[in-house]
Amino acid sequence: MATMVDPAVAALLAGASALLFLSAALHKFLDLGSFRQALSAYQLLPAALTPLAPAVPLLESAVGLALLSTLARPAAACAGTLLLGLYATAIAVNLARGRRELSCGCGGPNDRRPIASWMVWRNLAVAGLLLLLCQPVPARPMAAADALTIGAGTA
Repeated sequence: MATMVDPAVAALLAGASALLFLSAALHKFLDLGSFRQALSAYQLLPAALTPLAPAVPLLESAVGLALLSTLARPAAACAGTLLLGLYATAIAVNLARGRRELSCGCGGPNDRRPIASWMVWRNLAVAGLLLLLCQPVPARPMAAADALTIGAGTA
């Protein structure tokens, strides 16, 4: 039997996650050069793939926008879960290598926050919440309390 997610909870999770992905994409787009350097510093991809760095914020933007569509939401949630899992893995691999000085690459152009284990757990926790959006959402009328829950929770 599949787990059902209440529509208000689904909308809240989708809204908050959309903001997360869209703001992450915006930060990367604002300084693609710094993001390209951060991506390269992780030493997980061949140098020849570094020019493809803009694909990351494009994917984040696509996930963020698709999360706002009830039709696209399950696929977007699965894609977002995959992205967050990849980010967690990249950080964990470099922490295991002892490379704690790397910039996480998740903040704005002036954010040079070094990677830490809590970032792995944060990404996995958000990925776990996104997995809920891959579940069926039953139809039911939305009430004013639902709108308040969604709006306040997303804010």
